Amino acid sequence: MLKHRGFPGRLPGTDYHFTLRRFNPRGVTPLTRRERFKDRKPADRRADAAFFQALWAHFGTEPFVRGNLDAGRLSWLFGREVLPATDPFDPADYDAVLVINEAVARQSFPEAFEGGSA
Repeated sequence: MLKHRGFPGRLPGTDYHFTLRRFNPRGVTPLTRRERFKDRKPADRRADAAFFQALWAHFGTEPFVRGNLDAGRLSWLFGREVLPATDPFDPADYDAVLVINEAVARQSFPEAFEGGSA
């Protein structure tokens, strides 16, 4: 499992994790598309925005390996702002390659793009 050095481990001051410390010995948690309903808590929305900002700052438009990025947090963005970069795609693989869908992300998280691009 690739560890993304320099990527924030969590949202400061919260328990919203962005990365894993070690691989899961019971198997890789698959990425699944989770619906973000309008009634989500503001803290959850902040965590999504902060996680996306970290993704954008770290990877920009370049494809990236899932590695130690948290599957739960990625699943909130998967299928919209973050897409599979390869076909076939295995959602339960730490080596899966992903890419940011910039057009959708600019609509969902415009604050991540203020001040220029990655």
